Amino acid sequence: MHAAEEARSTVVHPTALVAPGARLGQGVVIGPWCSVGPDVTIEDGVELISHVVVDGHTRLGAGSRYFPFCTVGMAPQDLKYKGEPTRCEIGAGTVVREHVTIHRGTATGSGLTKVGQNVLIMANAHVAHDCVLGDRVIIVNNVVMGGHVSIEDDARIMGSAAIHQFVRIGHAALVGGVAGVEADVIPYGSVLGNRARLIGLHWIWLRRNGVQSDEIHRMRKAFLTLYPKNGCGEDPFSVRLERVRAEFGDNPRVREILDFIDAPSRRGLVRPARQDLERAETEGA
Repeated sequence: MHAAEEARSTVVHPTALVAPGARLGQGVVIGPWCSVGPDVTIEDGVELISHVVVDGHTRLGAGSRYFPFCTVGMAPQDLKYKGEPTRCEIGAGTVVREHVTIHRGTATGSGLTKVGQNVLIMANAHVAHDCVLGDRVIIVNNVVMGGHVSIEDDARIMGSAAIHQFVRIGHAALVGGVAGVEADVIPYGSVLGNRARLIGLHWIWLRRNGVQSDEIHRMRKAFLTLYPKNGCGEDPFSVRLERVRAEFGDNPRVREILDFIDAPSRRGLVRPARQDLERAETEGA
């Protein structure tokens, strides 16, 4: 595309500051009082509504939208960071609401903070350095996460939850509001509490996404084998894990949970709640 054609298809408000070197796609809208750094790439159809700051080696995916006073790609809050050219990437169709902060990666970490496609990050949330968020993740207002957090596809993090650095949140997991998450949450897991505890699986997501009743029933049996109602069971966790592997490992979603448990972890697994799990999982759904 010729430069003149690109200029006609892109709108930059007169009060916005776009540094030389920034790369703008077609149909980009940069609203009043925005600031775009020299190493930023903005793909087609992106909208910066107003007062948005984008800096660092940052890429904004096609069709993503950024609301007033959010900042993307700023330097991490890490005393070891010395200005290295680390990166930040936001996926296509993602929406970043007011006052959200998303920091770029660190040289001592992966060097990349990455947010997937069609993610919704609501107001006042913080995505720290080297975090990786999958596709279709929803982050509700005031959620904060430490560095190196991994949140897999379709997870839901409710308002004011706090996630410790290096924690992994599995596929389609649910973290309840105001929960403090210090350890990993299994795929489809549901956790609640000031110190988050596993209360069941994310049954609502499973039903809404077309998982059949017989498979849900099988997943429930696998879960209760791994986490018995009495809190720990007579057998150690390793024995229960192998039992689930033998009896239910042919189910793809159960196998996903097992693979997650088997993967390396810096934080270990969230502990189950001490109360009756079947009742708790219903109340927390």
